Amino acid sequence: MVIKLIFLICFFAVMIFVGFYARKHATNVGDFVLGGRKVGPWLTAFAYGTSYFSAVVFVGYAGMFGWKYGTSATWIGLGNAFIGSLLAWVVLGRRTRVMTNHIKSATMPDFFGTRYGCKILKIVASVIVFVFLVPYTASVYNGLSRLFSMAFDIPFKYCILAMAVLTGVYVLLGGYMATAINDFIQGIIMIGGIIAVIYSVLHGQGGFMEAIQKLAKFESDIPVTMGQPGAFTSFFGPDPVNLLGVIILTSLGTWGLPQMVHKFYTIKNEKSIKAGTIISTVFAIVIAGGSYFLGSFGRLFDNATIYNSEGAVVFDSIIPYMLSKMPDILIGIVVVLVLSASMSTLSSLVLTSSSTLTLDFIKDTIIKKMSDKSQLFVMRILIVLFIALSVIIAWDPPFFIAQLMSISWGALAGAFLAPFLYGLYWKGVTKAAVWASFITGVGNTVINLILTRMKNPFITPMSPINAGAVAMIAGLVVVPVVSLLTPKMKKEAVNEIFSCFEETVTVHKKKSIQE
Repeated sequence: MVIKLIFLICFFAVMIFVGFYARKHATNVGDFVLGGRKVGPWLTAFAYGTSYFSAVVFVGYAGMFGWKYGTSATWIGLGNAFIGSLLAWVVLGRRTRVMTNHIKSATMPDFFGTRYGCKILKIVASVIVFVFLVPYTASVYNGLSRLFSMAFDIPFKYCILAMAVLTGVYVLLGGYMATAINDFIQGIIMIGGIIAVIYSVLHGQGGFMEAIQKLAKFESDIPVTMGQPGAFTSFFGPDPVNLLGVIILTSLGTWGLPQMVHKFYTIKNEKSIKAGTIISTVFAIVIAGGSYFLGSFGRLFDNATIYNSEGAVVFDSIIPYMLSKMPDILIGIVVVLVLSASMSTLSSLVLTSSSTLTLDFIKDTIIKKMSDKSQLFVMRILIVLFIALSVIIAWDPPFFIAQLMSISWGALAGAFLAPFLYGLYWKGVTKAAVWASFITGVGNTVINLILTRMKNPFITPMSPINAGAVAMIAGLVVVPVVSLLTPKMKKEAVNEIFSCFEETVTVHKKKSIQE
């Protein structure tokens, strides 16, 4: 317990110190929300990666999908690395930075309002962001608190309160720069921690080959491959179709999540984008690939403690139980690892939600004129409110961690991914198409959620994960189809927005070879 407490106290001290240090970088709205658009590649890449992976992935997703799909769950981590990180940086990174700077956009809802010339779009998008980031934040608190409960034998509800207070302190103090610096420190901890944990778990099972042999003896309990031996060590696992749905949701989803895309707004220059692409991808391979690989051996730790009173598996308990068998010093490392992953995600979520609601809803809509000082004050009030709402949901969650996250990702990415992506590249996107995407993404998620809660024997709703994946793909189809059938935006306005990609810049010979 002493070892674990020392790790914890040191971690808290560093986070709070960074918050105080970064106060000088949070004196105005631009610095508080965007870090002055001067954040380098390492900080941006680690901020992207640590916001991507939290206790939701390490505890909730790795536990649930590792149990369901065995070693094939590692494909989810690889999808996160190459689609959610590498491809996202290549496709979105540069164009997001250039266009958002040109139209002076600080948030994703503001992008929609300015890019499509519609103030109501901005307001509606800001409400969607605030509402659907709450369950995501609740899922992070829930996953984090369960691990703390295992490590310190403290009721998880008290852990939720402690994490909420700590998150609030350093985000309120230092804004985006505090979260970026802390994300870098937390990212380094995560890399070292995941490697140590995987080694310890496999060593405890007699090594990698021995663990694989044990896992191969389990027969599939999934209807598609019922009774098939070796399914949990096969290339595509016992349920490839649903596995693909998870890969789409968790990988493509980042392209439409405001807290993820926001990282591209802040990056410093062209060189930083290229370096950040590589750093972010390698980080994702290690963290996401490692987390799902670790979770794939969950069935080797089958125990009565991971089942509820009705005999059903409590997926959120699998990883904590696996880790409880490790030496105290490694448990201490794991606690700091998951704490690092979660605090970075939480800080990103609360900053995104508060800045969005302040800049895109309250400013110019409820309060017509707001000074920089007033905007910062309102953001800090909303940070406290957002954390409080998340804690209330996490206190008695209605779903598993993975399901809570899926609801949030499905609604947000389903609504925003297509109009944001097409809006960066195609002049022909219309306002009606953006509205159609918003309705499709949010409507699909909410209707599926209602059907799930009704438990009608004649209707079989999709899982929140598959519903989220369907919402994203539907948006990618709906936006171009509706754009072709509805009135176009004024050509002059669209050309002015896209003129940022046609500006002439001077480059030194050592940077560029000309004919």
